[in-house]
Amino acid sequence: MDEAELREQLERHHELSFGWALSCCARQADEAEDVLQTVYLKILEGRARYDGQSSFKTWLFAVIRLTALDERRRHWLRRLRLRGYKREQPVTVEADRTLESSERLQAFRQALAKLPERQREVLHLVFYQELTVEEAASVMGVSLGSARTHYARGKDRLRTWLAASELFHERKTSPATLP
Repeated sequence: MDEAELREQLERHHELSFGWALSCCARQADEAEDVLQTVYLKILEGRARYDGQSSFKTWLFAVIRLTALDERRRHWLRRLRLRGYKREQPVTVEADRTLESSERLQAFRQALAKLPERQREVLHLVFYQELTVEEAASVMGVSLGSARTHYARGKDRLRTWLAASELFHERKTSPATLP
């Protein structure tokens, strides 16, 4: 793949790539931007090469995931070394206030956060990034059977937790209350 085609592919997948980077970086937008910039540099400098064994999107998401893990490890080591010298302030991301105040969204996020990491990852890749379970397995670096198991268990757990929450029950109106 030549550089022009590579750049075109990166531009085409940029929005989805940022969403995946954000997911890999625990919703820290600044960190996700840094990870994505590092990924683009790796690719354009030839340190990460697309070999055509999977779709470009699947390969790109795997590079993003591995880069995010490297950055997390590097950040953790940096904090460990600087622990006695500096106190870090937590970084917060301003989100849409109307969505944040939504009780249903909060309940869904809490249910999603309760899932083990692999289940969260595969559900995110399949539902939000529109990958197949097979492509998600490749991105996550696990076997297809493992990805299918995490996918099924994650869906079952979410379904159970959300069914138990009264926020997700549809309100039924009686005929007397209809206008």
